[in-house]
Parts: sequence; C-alpha cells; structure tokens
Amino acid sequence: MSLTGLFLVLFLVVHLAGNLQLLLDDGGEAFNVYTKKMTTSPIIKVISYGNYFFILLHAFQGILLYFKNRKARGSEAYAVKVTKAVNTNSFAASNMAWLGLLILVFLGIHMGDFWYQMKWGEVPTVVYHGDTYENLYLKVEASFSNIWIVLFYCLSMLGLAFHLTHGFQSAFQSLGLNHPKYSPFIRGVGKVIGVIIPIGFAIIPLYYFFLK
Repeated sequence: MSLTGLFLVLFLVVHLAGNLQLLLDDGGEAFNVYTKKMTTSPIIKVISYGNYFFILLHAFQGILLYFKNRKARGSEAYAVKVTKAVNTNSFAASNMAWLGLLILVFLGIHMGDFWYQMKWGEVPTVVYHGDTYENLYLKVEASFSNIWIVLFYCLSMLGLAFHLTHGFQSAFQSLGLNHPKYSPFIRGVGKVIGVIIPIGFAIIPLYYFFLK
C-alpha cells in the first residue's frame, strides 16, 4: 500500500508537469504535442499500463484494508498504527477510504472524458510544422467550460489534498521510517505535496472556466 502510494505520488508530479502546458498561451500546441508523445512512445505506453495497474492495485489494497480494519477495530476505517509520527485523529486519517473512493470515481470520469475520447472518440486534428496531431486541447476547453465538471474536478482535488497529506507521511511510517529527527520533515513534505499538487491541477479548470 505504501509503495504503490509513493509511486502514484511520483506519477502525479509528472502528470501535473504535462498538464500545466495547458496554461501556455499557444493555442494548445505544446499540450497537443505532449499528448502525442505520451500516446505514441513505446516506453511511455509500458509505463502507462504499469501505472494503471498500480492505481487499481492501490485501490484494491485500500478496500481490503478498510474492511479488515473495520472488522478488527469496529468504526476505525484506516489502518495506521497510532504513534506520535502520524496524527490518526485527523479528518484525512479518519476518512482515507472515502477520500480514496472519491479519487477513484474522479479517475473513472476523467479517463472517460479525455482518455477514452482520445482513443476511440472523434477528436479533430491540427497541423503543426507539417505534422498532424489530435487536437485534444479543444476537448479540454469544452469540458472546462462546464461548471459542473469544474466543480467536481475541484472537489476531487480537495479530496486528493487530504488523501496526499495523510497518505504520504503514513506511507513512510508503514515502511518503518520513523525517527524524531526526520519525521517532522516527512510530515512537512507531505503537507507541501498535499497542497501544491492539488492546487496545480485545480488551477487548470478554473483558468479555463473564468479566464478563457
């Protein structure tokens, strides 16, 4: 659970770096070029399928963990050993399973709206410097002009913020990496990650809805 979670944090950082190209004022060129590279490179394809596997594995592990601990501890929903290193009484710690479910639902809708359309839908094309690209940028513009999609996206990012903030530090605890000297640093990094990554993702739909 800890290792898959930390891997997915790395994926989020890379994915955010690519998506932030949507904020460039270039008519979507950088983003469209980026998406083509991500879907045509054999290495990236292998990494992508591995990432899908880790997402499902992490979710499956979370579900098993939730029911195992509910059975063992009654109303407690998340298995983190109570120590001074992690606050298990926080909102995030008490609702990790539900936060994870929200994120999983978001991923399903998000992939259906973008990934499925790119693979099997009708996406217009655009030409840059003599090469043809699928213009997924137009799909992004259309989706983020819908207030309900924007609201759900931002709500999901709020859930991700709580999930990351607690999950990052508890992952290190589960791996036995606790120490009075560096545990506060890990908690600090977790809080930074839990704020920057969700805000970075949320900025994109808000920018398109209010400023484009």
